Amino acid sequence: MTLAPRAVLVHRTTEYEELLARHGTHGQAAFFLSSRGRSVDEVAERHHRTRRALAEVAAAVPLAWRQTRLERTDLDRFLFGPEDVVVVVGQDGLVANVAKYLSGQPVVGIDTDPGRNPGVLVRHRVAQAAKLLRAAGLGRAGVDELTMVEAVADDTQRLLALNEIYLGPPSHQTARYRIGPDDDAYRPEAQASSGVLVGTGTGATGWLRSLWTQHASVLQLPAPAEPRLLWFVREAWPSPATGTSLVEGSLGPADRLRVTSESDRLVVFGDGVESDALDLSWGQTVRVGRAEERLRLVT
Repeated sequence: MTLAPRAVLVHRTTEYEELLARHGTHGQAAFFLSSRGRSVDEVAERHHRTRRALAEVAAAVPLAWRQTRLERTDLDRFLFGPEDVVVVVGQDGLVANVAKYLSGQPVVGIDTDPGRNPGVLVRHRVAQAAKLLRAAGLGRAGVDELTMVEAVADDTQRLLALNEIYLGPPSHQTARYRIGPDDDAYRPEAQASSGVLVGTGTGATGWLRSLWTQHASVLQLPAPAEPRLLWFVREAWPSPATGTSLVEGSLGPADRLRVTSESDRLVVFGDGVESDALDLSWGQTVRVGRAEERLRLVT
């Protein structure tokens, strides 16, 4: 017996809900903000728009389907099934948050605040939800297969990300490591820096583009579906023991960047989620490159 599709509606706690959790009541939250020259009304209105959008998307799910709602903080404890259609209701960043937990399920991005969100990943309006869900459930929806990046440590720890993977110190200290291609024919370079960023074409609209601009790089930024990554070193420090010749590069589909820690502790995390990180101690090696998994984003 084939299971009916399940719509998994992914959302996040709103700013207004966070204010209520901190201050207890609407009145206390309003007083807190007004005493600082701000109004609670705009935050409350965004909350109500988001909740209305979530309710409308839930109502658009076909009656024969199952459905569940999933808050962002619960993503790492949720088991996605092969029959799931994932509906992200919120901001672009929420798509990146959910991407690493999927294995080929189609993702529909619904923008709850058009004009405020860039809409790079949440491409659709609430009114389109019913049509998109039916098409995705039948396997007839058009999808963009977006490239993802992975980091694999020498102790088999693995991390996936949609936008970028960052490797660096867990604080404002300097990261020390050796970096180079994952090829013993090349000699790695000892470096001291603020960390290393390896990003995809999707990430090229964010942090990766910022570093690309700062470097005045001549490398071509990849497109979201292109199986190519760029990497940049942040603020490499020249000294008698550390170099600055390997500070940026491009990785093809089979290429890997190899980084060996020479700090007591380095962390590796993806898409800005520091709470879900790999820990590297002195002497450990991590290899970063294109992941086999791709995000199937409904167009």
